[in-house]
Amino acid sequence: MPWYSSEMIEEVRSRSDIVDVIGSYVRLRRTGSTYMGLCPFHSENTPSFNVNPSHQLYKCFGCGVGGNVFTFIMEYEHYSFTEAVKFLADRNGIAISGGEMSEEQKKRESIRAAIIEINTKAAKFYYALLKSEHGKYGYDYLKSRGLSEETIRHFGLGFAGSGGVELYGYLKKEGYSDTLLKETGLFKMDERGAYDKFLNRVMFPIMDISNHVIGFGGRVMGDAKPKYLNSPETKVFDKGRNLYGLNYAKKGRKKAFILCEGYMDVIAMHQAGFTNAVASLGTAFTEYQANIIKRYVEEVLLIYDSDEAGRKAALRAIPILRRAGLSGKVVSLNPHKDPDEFIKAEGTEAFEERLSSAVNSFFFEITVLKDAFNLSDPAQKTKFIHETAKKLLVFRDKVERDSYLEAIAAEHGIPKEDLKNLVIRYGNSYTENYEEPLERRTERKKKEEKGITYSYQLFLSELIANPNIFAQVKEAVSPKDFFVEVYREVAGLLYQQLEEGELIPAKIVGQFEEADTQKIVADMFQTDYEMDMSLEEREKAFIELIYKIKEYSIENRMRGLTDLNELQKLVKEKKKWQNPGNLHISLKDG
Repeated sequence: MPWYSSEMIEEVRSRSDIVDVIGSYVRLRRTGSTYMGLCPFHSENTPSFNVNPSHQLYKCFGCGVGGNVFTFIMEYEHYSFTEAVKFLADRNGIAISGGEMSEEQKKRESIRAAIIEINTKAAKFYYALLKSEHGKYGYDYLKSRGLSEETIRHFGLGFAGSGGVELYGYLKKEGYSDTLLKETGLFKMDERGAYDKFLNRVMFPIMDISNHVIGFGGRVMGDAKPKYLNSPETKVFDKGRNLYGLNYAKKGRKKAFILCEGYMDVIAMHQAGFTNAVASLGTAFTEYQANIIKRYVEEVLLIYDSDEAGRKAALRAIPILRRAGLSGKVVSLNPHKDPDEFIKAEGTEAFEERLSSAVNSFFFEITVLKDAFNLSDPAQKTKFIHETAKKLLVFRDKVERDSYLEAIAAEHGIPKEDLKNLVIRYGNSYTENYEEPLERRTERKKKEEKGITYSYQLFLSELIANPNIFAQVKEAVSPKDFFVEVYREVAGLLYQQLEEGELIPAKIVGQFEEADTQKIVADMFQTDYEMDMSLEEREKAFIELIYKIKEYSIENRMRGLTDLNELQKLVKEKKKWQNPGNLHISLKDG
């Protein structure tokens, strides 16, 4: 895997004009100092995709994607960072060669690349075995599930034989050491020798968003346990941080993802044309997976098996989606057990209708709650109403909460004012209760962090728009005042540029190799206030931003401090920053 020096990367970036590059993919029209076009990453009729030639950055104000020229190529062409650098270098006729890594970097990258290489060979081995006489058992199973040849090939499905050392023997002949093979998680190794981990199973290669094979899932043929077995976590595979089918689902650029339980659900839906289906990898749905989904869509349609376990899985996923800022809906498959069974029995049009009639996830929660009570019993009905009032407190925004309150009251025959009074009562009791419930405390903490990161983004964006204020600002706010790591790092790089008299935001974005991180960094430089402001109002808002960042910084430094003298200093400093008025900043209009 090549590695390029920062100087080489910057040369490629600086010689790749973002308007020229993106203009070869998207029809752009000049509007003032920027260019606009239809976003290539989601469906839209009104242009919201903005390309800024002075900053060499792009941002879609519809779906939120953004970054520099590397980010665009990585996202559009599904390239890794190094592949994007090479692509743009070739496009501009720049001869590039790999640079020198540290010994530790070389070792780490070498192991990662080797694991992916071995996984790729293993996937091809399993696929070849499936198509051979030895894999007939697995092949017949897949065909019995209604999968076409094209689908089997598309997902790279395979078969692991029952010999115990077939894959191991093949890879040993390919020249791989036991030490390296052990790193893949594909083998069991003990004092008796080495054995294939997957035996007599249909194999599902798991791919990352760049289509690299990072692990496997296997369904056993017969009654052995466990029914499904996943690769263990390795240097390239973390099942809580990946989603099966995401590499294909992200290409569809649909407004929602369909989240289901397993490999076969995803495959069956993709074959039926529902190519926005994904699944968690043999674990409960995680916060990290929700945040991955948030990068691509705003809505998730939950499809879990129509049994008690499936219902519980949906109930666990709903608050996770809510905390990630995703709108959730629950799809009913009754009387069928799973999507595959439903589509086979009723067809794709009926399935599409079920998706269209999906129930709002909060309404689903209340319906499940209602089923736990006997509403013909006054005492039980009273408990149901009280529990409903408590659940409504998940909505912190009053307008949103009142909308749900009104709908729930009408749907379940609850007097609206009675329900509203209960919500107020429980809300006040939670506020007064010193021992705040853990879930609410966690949610509040996340909202607080989200608020401060928005403040960081506004501050950095304003600093880029008005670099002339840097001399004043740097005395008040330093990179150490940023208490989220990536923001602190970016602030340090931006301050360094401004100290040296250069301002190239796209160069800072290019310091990060992951497309998702590049998007976060690009957002730091392209965030604006959520309302129109006069210049005077903007100056006042910016000063308030500085005070907010300083207060948050001081509060974080005070936490856990045991040195009394240092604590007193911070208390004095905090008082100073609690009274805006002494600071004056002059911004330019526009």
